[in-house]
Amino acid sequence: MIDKPYINGSVQAVFFQNPANFYKVMLIAVEETNSRYEEPEIVVTGSFGDILEGETYQFFGDIVDHPRYGRQFQATTYKKVKPTTENGLVEYLSGEAFPGIGKKTAEKIVDMLGSDAIEVIMNDPSRLSEIPGLTKKRQQTLQEGIRENYGMEQMIVSLHEYGFGSQLAMTIYQLYKGETLELIEEDPYRLIEDIEGVGFKRADALAERLGIAADAPVRLRAAIQFELLQNSMSEGNTYMEAEDLLREVIETLESSRSVEISPQMVADQIIQLTEENKIQQEETKIFDNSLCFAEMGIGTSIKRLLSRKKRIHYDDEKITELINLLEESNGMSYGPSQVEAMKEAICSPLFILTGGPGTGKTTVVNGIVSLFAALNDLSLDINDYHDEVFPILLAAPTGRAAKRMNETTGLPASTIHRMLGLTGLEKNSMEEVQELEGGILIVDEMSMVDTWLANTLLKSIPTNMQVIFVGDKDQLPSVGPGQVLHDLLQVNEIPSRELTEIYRQGNDSSIIPLAHSIKNGLLPRDFHENQSDRSFFSCNAYQVEGLIEQIVKKAQIKGFTAQDIQILAPMYRGVAGIDNLNKMMQEVFNPNETGTRKEVKWNDKVYRIGDKVLQLVNEPELNVFNGDMGAITGIIYAKDNEDKVDKLVISFDQTEVTYQRSEWNKITLSYCCSIHKSQGSEFKMVIMPMVQQYFRMLQRNLLYTGITRSQEKLILLGELGAFKRAVENEGTNRKTYLLKRISEAIGVVEGSLLSVTYDNEPLQKAEAAKPEFLIGEEDVLADSEEKVSESWILTLDKIEQRMISPMVGMDETLTPYDFQT
Repeated sequence: MIDKPYINGSVQAVFFQNPANFYKVMLIAVEETNSRYEEPEIVVTGSFGDILEGETYQFFGDIVDHPRYGRQFQATTYKKVKPTTENGLVEYLSGEAFPGIGKKTAEKIVDMLGSDAIEVIMNDPSRLSEIPGLTKKRQQTLQEGIRENYGMEQMIVSLHEYGFGSQLAMTIYQLYKGETLELIEEDPYRLIEDIEGVGFKRADALAERLGIAADAPVRLRAAIQFELLQNSMSEGNTYMEAEDLLREVIETLESSRSVEISPQMVADQIIQLTEENKIQQEETKIFDNSLCFAEMGIGTSIKRLLSRKKRIHYDDEKITELINLLEESNGMSYGPSQVEAMKEAICSPLFILTGGPGTGKTTVVNGIVSLFAALNDLSLDINDYHDEVFPILLAAPTGRAAKRMNETTGLPASTIHRMLGLTGLEKNSMEEVQELEGGILIVDEMSMVDTWLANTLLKSIPTNMQVIFVGDKDQLPSVGPGQVLHDLLQVNEIPSRELTEIYRQGNDSSIIPLAHSIKNGLLPRDFHENQSDRSFFSCNAYQVEGLIEQIVKKAQIKGFTAQDIQILAPMYRGVAGIDNLNKMMQEVFNPNETGTRKEVKWNDKVYRIGDKVLQLVNEPELNVFNGDMGAITGIIYAKDNEDKVDKLVISFDQTEVTYQRSEWNKITLSYCCSIHKSQGSEFKMVIMPMVQQYFRMLQRNLLYTGITRSQEKLILLGELGAFKRAVENEGTNRKTYLLKRISEAIGVVEGSLLSVTYDNEPLQKAEAAKPEFLIGEEDVLADSEEKVSESWILTLDKIEQRMISPMVGMDETLTPYDFQT
C-alpha cells in the first residue's frame, strides 16, 4: 500500500487567501517529502485555517501540473508540525506567537514539562501553575496561543477526516471552538440542529464512523426529532400522527444505513422523549416542542386579547357621519359590505378582515385608519408626534407587502420582524420581545404568517391595543408551519368579515373575475380565449422555455422591464422549472455576450450587475426578508478589496446589502420564482406556466395565488389539463392543533367553539374526545361510544359542563366580565 503523498515545510509566503472559503496559495520551503519532488520550494494550494509564515506544516495531497501556474501541491488535509527538540520548543514558545513569554520563561516551561510540553498544556492547562514566576496572564497567553495554533488545526484536520469540507469544518469550529471534537464525538447528531446544511444522513455517516450502533438510542432519538421538524418545514404541519411518525422515522433510519430497525425500539424512544419533555404528545399526535409551545402561546394570547369587553363603544351615528364625510372627501362611495366591515372592525378589539382581489380590502383598511383617527381626535401626520409614539401601527410579513401598505395609506409601515425588533429566527429566538406601543395595529397578508411568528407577534401586543388582521383566506398558507389565518377564522369568538363583492374591475378587467372563478372551483368557459388583459397559450413542458422567451422579447419592445415582468412556476427542476427559466431570462434581460460586463460564478449560477435576485432567508438585522426582491448594483472582486473576497452589492428598495461569497446561498436569481415566494407582491405582468410535469404542486390555492399577483397583464401557458387539475384539486388543510389550543384557552368544550357568531351562524356541535394513543400497545383502544347530546336546550348542567355558552341570546355588548365584582 502506497503512503499518501505529503510534504513537510515551512511557509515562506502566502500569495493569496480568500477569507470566505479559506482557500490559500502559499510558497513552501520543502524540508521532507515522500514524493519524487526534488526542488527546494513548491507552491501549495488548498483550504486552510490560520497559517503563520515561518511555521512548519505537513501537507497531504497530490502534485499536479497546473496549465497556467505550473507544478503545484494540491493539499486535501494538513497539520502543524510541532517542534520536536527542546531547543526547538524554547525557540517556539519564546516566539511571536506568545507575546510576553521570553526565552528564560520558555526554558523553565520545557524544563518542568519536558519535550511534550505542548501536548501537556493542551491536555491539562493547569500544569502551567507549576512553572515558577509564571503569572496568570501569561498562563492564559500560552493556553490561548497553543489552542489557536494547534488546537484549531487539530480540530480542522479531524473534521476533514470525518468528511467535512473546509467551509463546513470552519463553520463547525467557529460555533463550538475548543470543544468541537468533544461535542460532536459525544453527540454527532447535534450538528443537525446547530449547523445549517447538515441533515440526518450526514450526521449519521459521522456517527457510524464514531462507532454509534444503528439501534443506539441516541440515533433513534435524533431521527425522531429530525423527522418531526422536517415534516413541519416540508408539509407545513405542526404535528405528526404517531403512526406516520413511526413509519417515516424507520424509513429515514433504514435508508441511511442498511440495517433493519425494530418499530418497538423507535416507539420506546418516542415515549422516552415525551417523558423527558423533549417532544410533546396529545392523544395520537406528536409535536416538536417549539411548535407545540408556539400554538399554546397563541391560544393564551388570544384568550388575553378576548378578555376585553366584546365591543368598543363608539356612537353609531358618529361613525355613520364620519363614513359619509370620507366618501365626500375621497369622491367615492363605499359598498354596503364595506360599510358593515368598517363599522364592525372599528368597534372590535380584535377583528379579521378577509377578501379576494378587487373586493376592497385596501379601501376598507384606509377607511378604518381614518375612522380611528377621527374618533380618537388623532392627527394622521406623523410629524405632529415628534418624540411621541405614533398611535397607528401598520405591519406585514415581507418588505414588499409593508411597502404597499405605506403606498396605499401614506402612513409608516414595517415588516413584523422589524416592528418587533427581532434579530434572529423566531423559532430559536430566546430574546425578549418588547411590548408594542400604540392604539391600533393592522397586520396585512396575515395568511403568510407562520405559527412561530404569530406567537411572537401576539405576545408583543398589549391587551388594550386594538388589533385588525387582514388577508386572503384562499391564498397559499405560510411557507413556515401552520395555517394561522385559516385557524383563527374558525374561532367564532373572534369577529370577522369576508368581502366578496368585486369593486375593482376597471377597463373590463378579466383577471379578477378569473381569480374568483378559480377560487370557487370553476375554470371559466372563456379561459382559453384571449382577453384584453390576459392570454392563454397551449404548449407542452418542452415548449415552455421557447414560448416564454418569445413573449418576453415582445414585451421588452413594448417597454416592459425585468422588474415589470415576473414568471411564476411551482417547481425548481425540469425543463419548465424555475432554475432553467431563470438562466434563459438572464440571457434575455442581462446578457454578457462581449464579456465586458462584471460577473461572478457561484456553483452553477452566474451573477451580473443588473441581475434581478431574490432573498431566501430572513435577515432582520439587515432589514431584508425571505421573498424580498432586489437587483445587483455592484460586484467587488477579491483582488480589489482589503478582505480579499468577492462581494455582491444588492439593492432591496431602500436597503442596500453587501454579501460576501460565503453568503451567496442566501440569494438566487428571481426572473422566475416560486408562487410561494411571490406572496405579498404584485407585478405589472405575470407569466405563469402550468404543465402536468408539475403534477405534485397542481392545487387550487397555488393557481389562485399566482393569478392574483398580476396587476395589469396575465399570460397563462401550458397544458389545459394541468390548469383543470389544479382547479379541481382543493389540496389538503395542514395538520395543526391551533384551534384546539385556542378553544382550551378560552374555555370552549373540545375545541368546537360553542358561541354566538357575529353573523348569527348556527351553533357547532362538539366532537367526542378521541382516546389517548398509547405507543407500543398492540391493541388500539376502541372509539368512545359517548355521544354529545343533540339537544341544545340551555340547562345548568350544560353550562357547568361548558357544553354551551351561558351568554346565548344576550346583548353582545355584555360579557361575564361586566358582572365581576
